[in-house]
Amino acid sequence: MAENYDVIIIGSGPGGYVTAIRSAQLGFKTAIVEREHLGGICLNWGCIPTKALLRSAEIMDYASHAKNYGLKLEGKVTADVTEVVKRSRGVSLRLNGGVGFLMKKNKIDVIWGEAKLTKPGEIAVSKSSKTPMQPQPPQPKGTKGEGTYTAKHIIVATGARPRALPGIEPDGKLIWTYFEAMVPQEMPKSIVVMGSGAIGIEFASFYNSMGVDVTVVELMSNIMPVEDPEISAIARKAMEKHGMKIITEAKVTKVEKGANDVTAHVETKDGKVTPIKADRLISAVGVQGNIENLGLEAVGVKTDRGCVVIDGYGKTNVPGIYAIGDVAGPPMLAHKAEHEGVVCIEKIAGLPGVHATDKNKIPGCTYCHPQVASVGLTEAKAKAEGREVRVGRFQFGANGKAIALGEDNGLIKTVFDKKTGELLGAHMVGAEVTELIQGFVVAMNLETTEEELMHTIFPHPTLSEMMKESVLDAYGRALNA
Repeated sequence: MAENYDVIIIGSGPGGYVTAIRSAQLGFKTAIVEREHLGGICLNWGCIPTKALLRSAEIMDYASHAKNYGLKLEGKVTADVTEVVKRSRGVSLRLNGGVGFLMKKNKIDVIWGEAKLTKPGEIAVSKSSKTPMQPQPPQPKGTKGEGTYTAKHIIVATGARPRALPGIEPDGKLIWTYFEAMVPQEMPKSIVVMGSGAIGIEFASFYNSMGVDVTVVELMSNIMPVEDPEISAIARKAMEKHGMKIITEAKVTKVEKGANDVTAHVETKDGKVTPIKADRLISAVGVQGNIENLGLEAVGVKTDRGCVVIDGYGKTNVPGIYAIGDVAGPPMLAHKAEHEGVVCIEKIAGLPGVHATDKNKIPGCTYCHPQVASVGLTEAKAKAEGREVRVGRFQFGANGKAIALGEDNGLIKTVFDKKTGELLGAHMVGAEVTELIQGFVVAMNLETTEEELMHTIFPHPTLSEMMKESVLDAYGRALNA
């Protein structure tokens, strides 16, 4: 006989496990199905371990330029790639165990295996075909597995995986995805990175700081194409100054493999093809939703371009079946998945005042060097929507804290509606902007006007003062520029 739950969530990434916790808090009998590792890609092979790697790279940069801070270090600073990777994996494993603790604390059943919808309200769980890519903490007694389970509400949170281009498929040895790029056994001397979205440019930044000869190939005219062009141009200049080679409006048409290297044939917009030889190639051309083998077609769930179609509350076209996170489409970000999950389960619970997810207020952060962060409309998109805008800018070089930190290269840019004073977007490049952006996210969510921002007191000396100065600049009132 099938075991029955109120809510079953398929996938334990950030969206899945957060939704499970909120579900349990709301009094639902809850289970979560996981085929490989608690925490999903983000915690095990994405957001968290990459930040650990990038932290090592940041320390390497500081140590390499210690003399800029009046310090002397004896001898050349070198990276022990084994220890760098070991630290990153240790951070991941620690948080993986933390998710297990949260499941137990909130009395959420973890069902190990692969789930498939057999009909609305029912799933069959079979033995997983995936072997975890890192050791897993011991599972508690009573952990569930193969069998049939039912629930009134089933939430699909199966995430996404790297997209592969035909003819340039990753092989795990010479052509890497972010999985292999995260755990190099030895540091390559040279790398070609195909794609300059968040994943590609973060790995390009990591390897560049580690002393690797890095070449980035991007199809669009700007790196990080979703960002404001003014911001991405500043980032590009800084990266090239740091030794990175960047080729835009270009594509890799063919890759030839050697015994221990690759040759990428790069075609630019003028049709010229240049062979670039490197030890490894990282394929970072995006991700695609994990919609296969879930039984979605059999129960009639609508999909589009590899993602499940949902409304603003996670509902699919089939009653009782929902989807959240990467599998439900862009932006494919962990915090978006978490928010969608909470909105979804609170709507299911019938809580008052639940608002549909507003994708315009989802921040994006890229942890390259220099960091990039943004929320809302770019200047170009705002104008394309027919808005009259006021644009404010403030340079890091005019901020006392940035100068004291030795991080005086960057820009804060704000975009306002000229008629109403509504903050339409904020775009940043420079030190710690991934922490600063949330101030503007809160402002947008509270529908704060330019007047309220200008009368908000920001502490001195901080990088955050530049946020206010950018607002002031939009209205011709900047004080320190």
